[in-house]
Amino acid sequence: MTQMHHPVPREMAIEIETRFTYHPPEGDQVGTYEFLRAEFKAFAEILVGNTPPSREQSLALTALEQASMYANAAIARREDRHG
Repeated sequence: MTQMHHPVPREMAIEIETRFTYHPPEGDQVGTYEFLRAEFKAFAEILVGNTPPSREQSLALTALEQASMYANAAIARREDRHG
């Protein structure tokens, strides 16, 4: 194990635990994931159907994919899991 040169503040230790721990879906989260996935896919199709193939189009799709992943992470990591 690597020796720590600086102590990890408690708040950051909690954040690290949140970011790097698997969060299985609970309750209606699966439905929310499916809904968002369908909406992101629909927008991706709109984007591709209305822009020419290009580096910019590719970057826009990548940004949309990232937005989708961060939306899923927000649900998995931050939604009240005890409500």
